[in-house]
Order: sequence, then structure tokens, then C-alpha cells
Amino acid sequence: MRRAVIVLSLLIGSVALAGEGVVVSVSPPANEVGRAILARGGNGVDAAVAVGFALAVTWPEAGNIGGGGFMLIRPSGRGSQPVVIDYRETAPAAATADLFVKKGKQPHLTVGVPGAVAGLALAHARYGKLPWKDLLAPAFRLAEQGFVIDSGLASSLNAGLARKGAFPEFRRLFTRPGGGKWQAGDRLTQPDLAATLTRIADQGADGFYKGKTAELLVAEMKAGGGLITAADLAGYRARVRQPLRGSYRGYEILVPPLPSGGGTVLLLMLNMLENVDLASKPRFSADTLHLLIETMRRAYCERARHLGDSDFVRVPDELLSKPFARKLFDSIDLRQATSSDKLAPEIPLAEEKPNTTHYSVIDADGLAVSTTTTLEDSFGSRVAVPGAGFLLNNEMTDFNPVPGITTRTGQIGTAANLIAPGKRMLSSMTPTIVVKDGIPVLITGSPGGRTIINTVLCVVINVLDYRMPLEQAVAAPRLHHQWFPDRVQVESALGKVSPDAMTGLEKRGHKVLMVGRQGDAHSIWLHPQTKTYQGVIDPRRAGHR
Repeated sequence: MRRAVIVLSLLIGSVALAGEGVVVSVSPPANEVGRAILARGGNGVDAAVAVGFALAVTWPEAGNIGGGGFMLIRPSGRGSQPVVIDYRETAPAAATADLFVKKGKQPHLTVGVPGAVAGLALAHARYGKLPWKDLLAPAFRLAEQGFVIDSGLASSLNAGLARKGAFPEFRRLFTRPGGGKWQAGDRLTQPDLAATLTRIADQGADGFYKGKTAELLVAEMKAGGGLITAADLAGYRARVRQPLRGSYRGYEILVPPLPSGGGTVLLLMLNMLENVDLASKPRFSADTLHLLIETMRRAYCERARHLGDSDFVRVPDELLSKPFARKLFDSIDLRQATSSDKLAPEIPLAEEKPNTTHYSVIDADGLAVSTTTTLEDSFGSRVAVPGAGFLLNNEMTDFNPVPGITTRTGQIGTAANLIAPGKRMLSSMTPTIVVKDGIPVLITGSPGGRTIINTVLCVVINVLDYRMPLEQAVAAPRLHHQWFPDRVQVESALGKVSPDAMTGLEKRGHKVLMVGRQGDAHSIWLHPQTKTYQGVIDPRRAGHR
């Protein structure tokens, strides 16, 4: 008898084994949509597309049709080649490198041309089995009929509404009927979004980039002083790209290429760490954490120095070479923190936001999908399109905002990621698939702005080096260093697990900043004993549901 598809409920440490397929995301209703698609005979891409549209309804903080992302697909079957669907947003034709210098980061100016609908449509056209309309239908029903929200979504909506600023359409869409704060058990309906989803279902991507939806979006841009035109929308194209392929301790690592800087930086860090036997060192000792911090520091410096949209800039090939990584690794002082100022003396110094979402899917045939998608800030620009029911991103802020100005507080001004018309802004999104002997063994990724790459690094080494069960690997404390600011962010749980290590880091010269949580890594793993796929919901968000 075939085993039923299992979709995980969002509880702390939620774990399930499945022989037919697994769907893991932040939203229980979206997980249920993915489960139903797989149960109907859809493949992993069908499920990923349906979950993507469902998240636009059930997780408006980051799920979207007004943003963009990357979908890493590894088809099953001998000889099948992995691909990346790049649906990162682009700068409007009227955008200039000094846009924010001249006009400031006004909400409508921060909106990039959305890519999500084009990307999901392209993925379906190449790999989908079920009809397009069938994949939109669940999201439409959730929007039109509404759904019961849990405490996590209630908290998210209340936090978004509590932020200052006049965003009347955002408030109209998401204010609780009758007033007051959202509570678990309330019902959220979104009729305008349902109408937009109907147009996309009937007309494909043209239902978003042309016709009524496009007219409504352009009208809002004109009303608010934004730059996106009808020509920008009609000219948007998602791209099929070849993933970057790396190796780490006998595993193949698949990650997205530029404009996802996450893939390049993750492979660079793994290449550096391959020069040391991590497993011989206690996972949360000061020695191990120091090595990780110094690896992160150097890789993020290279990110700032070189990375941008590869259609616009040339990135040195050596960044992904083992000898280059060895050179960087050899520059680490094992006893003392390196000052970030010293790593890039040619970059003059003057005195990514957390609300992305990630989901992982694998079907009965082993087709694996790792997808990260975002609006940038929580609820993006908070600019909602009147009559269309969806929020727009503020991804233009992922470009380097002031040409030539790099600061010790973390602002980057290097040339590779400056604004240019049609250019895709650099991303930290890092959807990842790890393969061993031709079989996917780990599917992971995370939200978290610039912390994304380091969250994925932590999960990967927990599984591959320290052989942690996936539940433990995902729940384990994380840390982050991004070159500037010159400090290490450490989850408070790590300080409790290893207070001596925190003291050891400070003695080595590290500035330690405790934070509440880092990332949201919903992941899938091939259990080494049962040979079935195990999905784990990250308890950092699930814990308050």
C-alpha cells in the first residue's frame, strides 16, 4: 500500500517521516495545499507552485505575488539536470544609481518590478503536470472564502499594523473586522486578492503583467510617485539559470547563481571549512565558533567586494575555487579575531531584512524543490495595490544605496550592486539541495536578509559534519557575522548552551551581540536508517503558534 503524503503541523520540533512526499513551509494552510496537490498526482513543482500562491494569501508578511525569489529544482531520473528559476525583481527603466541619494527611500520608489508570478508560471510550464488553474484554485478559495488564522499569523498582522506610517490600503486590507487586535481563531478573507488570482488562473502570467492587474499596479505607482510603468511589467522575464555546483566532504551542494549572492558565499564558506576537521571539535566550543566567525567575515567581505547581477558585472571565477578558499582560510588567526577593516583596504570606509520565507518540497519520485521568496521587509513596502489585494515589495533597497559609500555599520557602496535599469538586485536567498550518490539528502533554506547564508551554513554543517538528526540540526543555536558591522550576532540560546564559549570569543577580541532568533529553516532530510524523507518545521516561528 502506498504511504500517505504527510504534511507537518506547526508545533515545536514538529517532525514526520514520509514515503511519498513532504511539504514544509511556515503556513499550515499552505502545507495542506501542497499535500493535496501531491495526493492528486501532482509532482514536486506543482506542489511548490501551489504553495507559492497559497502563501501569498496565508502569509502576507512574506508570501507574495508582488515580490520575487529563486526556485531550485532537481528533477528525478537518471540524466536529469537541476535548474534554478530566477524570478528576482528588477529595477524599473527609470531607476538610476543615485535614486535614493536624490529622492530618499520613499515607499513607492523602493518597489522593484515583481517576478513571482512569472517565475511560478515558468516553473510550471517546464515541469508541471497538473493544469495551471488547478494550482491556483486552492489559493483562490483561501482568499475568497477566508481561513482561520493561528496565533503566529495574528501576531504577524498585529505587528504590521502597529508600525507607524500612513498606508491606507494596507490597513484597509488587514485591519481586523470590527476593530481590535487579531486573535487566533479569527477569519481572514481577501476578496480583491481572489479576483487577482482569478485573472492569473485564466490568463497565466499575462493576468498579472498585462490587463487589469497591471493597470491597477501602474495607477498606484503614479499616485505614489513610483517608477514602474506598463512597459516595465510587460517586459519582465523570469530566467532559467544553471545552479552553482560545489562539493563538500563527498556531498554535492546545489545552490542558485547570481543574482543570488547566497549560493556563491555558501560555497566559498564550505570550501574554506573543508580545510579543517570540524567534527573533531566540539560544535559549540569557542574554537569552533571562532573558525565559523572568521570564515563568515572573509566570505561576506568578498560578497561586498565583487557580487552583483552577473548580467551586468563580471565576477572573478576564483571565488569558487578550492585554492582561493584555502588562501582565505590560511589567513585566519586561530587565537585572535581579525579586524574587518583590514580585509579590504581598497574599499574606502565612511563613518537584508528578516521577512523572507522558505519552503521545501520533495515528491514520491524524488523530484526536489527548494524555494525562497520575499517582499524584503515585513509586508514589503506596505504599499498595497487598490482593487488588486496584494502588497508590493521594497526590494530596491537591496541595491547598494549610495555609490562609493561603504560604512562600518553595514551599508555597502561598491559598484557591483549599484542600481541600473533592468538590473536584478543582489540577494542573500540561498535555497539549497545537498546530494549524495545521486540522491537528495538535504533540502533547506531560510529567510533572514544577510543572515540567510549563515543560517543555511549552520544547518548544513550540523547535518554533514556533526551528523545531527534534522530536528536537532534545525533547532540548534545559530550565529552570524557579515564583515560589517564588525560584530558577531549570537542567538541567546547559544549563550545558555555554552557560556564558556561566549567568554572565549570575547577573549579573542570578538564583539558579541545576543539576539532572539535567526532564520526559519524549514528543511527536509533523507533519514539514513529508514531511507524515508523527514521534514522539520523550524521551531523559531512555530514555537509561538
